[in-house]
Amino acid sequence: MLNLSEKHSMIRMIAEKIAKERVAPRAKEIDVTGAFPWDLVDIYKKHGFLYLMLPERLGGLDGDITSLCLVIEELAKISGASSLIPLAHNVGLMPVMVAAKKEPKDSIYNKIIEPDRLYIFAFALTEPDAGSDASHMRTTATKDGEYYYLNGKKSMITNGANAQFFSVFATTNPKLRTQGISAFYVERDYPGVIIGKSEDKMGMRGSDITEVIFDNVRLTKENLLGKEGQGWDIAMSTLNLSRPAVGAQAVGIAQGALDFAVEYAWKRVQFGQKLADFEGIQFMVADMATGVEAARALVYDAAHLLDMKVYERDKMSAIGVDKMSAMAKVYSADVAMKVTTDAVQILGGYGYTKEYPVERMMRDAKATQIYEGTNQIQRIVIARDIFRKFMP
Repeated sequence: MLNLSEKHSMIRMIAEKIAKERVAPRAKEIDVTGAFPWDLVDIYKKHGFLYLMLPERLGGLDGDITSLCLVIEELAKISGASSLIPLAHNVGLMPVMVAAKKEPKDSIYNKIIEPDRLYIFAFALTEPDAGSDASHMRTTATKDGEYYYLNGKKSMITNGANAQFFSVFATTNPKLRTQGISAFYVERDYPGVIIGKSEDKMGMRGSDITEVIFDNVRLTKENLLGKEGQGWDIAMSTLNLSRPAVGAQAVGIAQGALDFAVEYAWKRVQFGQKLADFEGIQFMVADMATGVEAARALVYDAAHLLDMKVYERDKMSAIGVDKMSAMAKVYSADVAMKVTTDAVQILGGYGYTKEYPVERMMRDAKATQIYEGTNQIQRIVIARDIFRKFMP
């Protein structure tokens, strides 16, 4: 059981209400059509879900990761895709929060809160040949006088087709590998920004994953986030901040599948008794519920550490945030995959049909094991942190 503050309890209540009243009636349709749900994005903005990372003076929560996790978990209980849109938006904002100078940061934030516009962000790190090995990126930002010229292609960019703003990572000095990567703020309307193909996905349908191409896009020093060569650290800091929210999404998907399977098992009669009366089903449900609660505890422990405002990489490593953030993501994603698979099994043949939501939840759960760093990469992060004390 989470021990939430009054503020966090209120945020959770609002998110739960929106999920049940506005997302639930649309969840199946969004999955079937794959259409981007702008109507829900509008609702999210009106209730502050797009502002969570913004300063309190602008209606935000000053980068409160716990609040982000609570919102994403509640939405994900109903629809993974509908939770991924505000999650990816807030991840896209994080490099601005972490590294932008005050004046450009305020300008970006003011665009996000414009009352008559509906703008979302995207985080552009992955490339066709640089997925788990993101340091191998080929997108370049070549400096010429007062300008940078951005060239390259990003792939698998969540919100890419619909975002107005992008946090983009490019190399300004390829010889330096990670030390030569820089981060930039880019707007969709800049000449040379091209939206490429959108992927036809197994799950998370309705949330787009898209190529974004940069063809000699001219940027100024105001577009630079942090300093030249700090992009890799900005990207890693962002991923540390965002991974608990991906964990919360996985927890939400798992909880939604568990809730549905439990209700079904209570009502469904086979061999003259409820499914819930069979010991085999009871054992499955017990393991599912235990996994969900353990995952939730990891997620909110990591979120609490991040809310201590230790965004710098050296401080984060000192208190084990890298490890905790990775643990929260990897464990929750694995739990979501197992719980949703077991939920399908409990429903039997019906679970395998699109009449019931558990098959969609299983498809959505798979994505959480892949994005924000695959679970295999997370295990490397965890192991390196554990062995760090022995390193010279």
